[in-house]
This record gives sequence, C-alpha cells and structure tokens, in this order.
Amino acid sequence: MVGLLIITHDGVGSCLLETAVNTLGVCPLNARVLAVAGNADPDALALEAADLARELDDGSGLLVLTDVYGSTPSNIAAGLVRNRRAVMVAGINLPMLIRILNYPQLDLDRLAEKAVSGGRDGVLCCKPDPYT
Repeated sequence: MVGLLIITHDGVGSCLLETAVNTLGVCPLNARVLAVAGNADPDALALEAADLARELDDGSGLLVLTDVYGSTPSNIAAGLVRNRRAVMVAGINLPMLIRILNYPQLDLDRLAEKAVSGGRDGVLCCKPDPYT
C-alpha cells in the first residue's frame, strides 16, 4: 500500500490529518506528518523526512503532500521525490486528504491523480444568486 507523508508549515498537516481521520473514523494508509517550524534547520528536516519516507514506503511508493509550492516544506518534499518512487502534490487541503483516504487501494500514480482532483474539486466559490 502507498505510504503517505505530509510535510507542512507548523501544525497544518497534523490538524488536517487529524480532522480527516476523525471525519472518516479511520486512517487506511500508513501516514505520518513532518511539521516544519520557521526556525527549523532544513538540512536536519530533510534527513528526518528521508527516514520517514523509508519507514512509510513498503515498495508501493510514497505520496508526499505539502502546503505551499516553493516553500521549505515543498523543497524538502521535492528532495524525496528525486531519490525514490514518490510523487509530491502541493496545495494540500482537507478535501484532497479525504479523497486520498477514501481510495487507499489505488497505486501511486492513480492516488496522486485523486489527490489533485480532490483538492481542485473541493475549492468552490459560493455566492448568492442575484436573480432570486
């Protein structure tokens, strides 16, 4: 089964994962979170992320979710993707995470597609109809 590693600023990833698991009642994927504090050493975090990646990947691959593309968490995630069978998806949100956890049986590529579609489809602009 694909492993899931969430790398975000501070407690964003932990809150999202906890909320998704509480909503679904279960975490069907082997998932871990790496929180990146503003004053953290990126090199030390990269080593910690590599350890987590090895722990999570049973040979099926690793899906790495991060918050802001180009930020320190994203750069750490990008380093993981270069060195193993892994896919990084930036822009994590709750709909993305819930979608992923609803399809734990998918392979890495299809799970990454679900992540992107869940994140994108979960963003809506809702305003009143001016004609009603």
